[in-house]
Amino acid sequence: MESSPKRMPTLDEVAQRAGVSRTAASRVINNAPHVSRAKREAVERAVRELGFVPNPTAQALATRRVGAVVLAVSSDEPGLFADPFFAEVIVGVSAALEQTDLELILLLANTPRGRDRLERLLRSRRADGVMLMALRGDDPLGRLAEQTDLPVVFGGLPLTGEPRWYVDADNRGGARLAAEHFVRTGRRRPVMITGQLDTQVAAARERGFTEGLALAGVPLLGVEAGDFTEDGGAAAMERLLAAHPAPDALFTASDAMAIGALRTLRTHGLRVPEDVAVIGFNDLASARHTAPPLTTVHQPVRSLGREMARMLVGAIEGNDPGPLILPTRLTVRESAPDVPTGS
Repeated sequence: MESSPKRMPTLDEVAQRAGVSRTAASRVINNAPHVSRAKREAVERAVRELGFVPNPTAQALATRRVGAVVLAVSSDEPGLFADPFFAEVIVGVSAALEQTDLELILLLANTPRGRDRLERLLRSRRADGVMLMALRGDDPLGRLAEQTDLPVVFGGLPLTGEPRWYVDADNRGGARLAAEHFVRTGRRRPVMITGQLDTQVAAARERGFTEGLALAGVPLLGVEAGDFTEDGGAAAMERLLAAHPAPDALFTASDAMAIGALRTLRTHGLRVPEDVAVIGFNDLASARHTAPPLTTVHQPVRSLGREMARMLVGAIEGNDPGPLILPTRLTVRESAPDVPTGS
């Protein structure tokens, strides 16, 4: 009597034996690079013990290239990609991808519909990798990134945790430069407009600014939150002036908010820089055309996009690039000149 053929072990059984998720087991079997050593060794041991043999057809489907990558932004604002900051990021991403055969898919993913679309893209493997930007708090996009076996590169750190692959600017150090500039030029009554409180970029810039002031023994009079827009900056400046009528320095976490704040300061008859020195952050083209031209912390926005894309391409090709922090510097213009107050 012939014995029945031996049943082959399944991927689920490999994952269970290794004590990892099915996704992690799949990553190891398909030789994906973004798996911890411990998980990789556990899965490889389970494969040997169970005698698991990957299905060639399924493996081919899992490792094939489709020739596209996604840039997903946690926003529901349709005009976002026309925003000067994100436009520069896209220019950088596109410049890096020109050296490859990869197409770019832009996706707004801060609504259930947008997240569902991204999830479908990832699940059906209609992209070779993903870049995520503008994550806030406990963002669902972060959880989607954890669930996929595709390479994911973060543009800027999320508020909690530290992903394997990310590109960011030295937000904390750049904000500290702004504080040091105010102190050096004799400003002693500074206020600040920060960004959304559930973003890492806003937290890092506020922390750097307050640290720079504290080291010099200068108190921060007040902080108001904006939303990285001109209107948000204008409204936050109104609140600051209501609470602190005579500041002599203002640091904003973005150039757009600085532009809105300049509008409010003019409305209240306050001169820049004679009464209030103003420093922004980003150094976009608009900073050169404000009245007066804006002193601002320069971050290499186009390079941010370019390095994100380069990192993602490297990960897709099986490399394991490390995180990258881009330098920032202060660009001094007329809104906060490099001369002491009263000179």
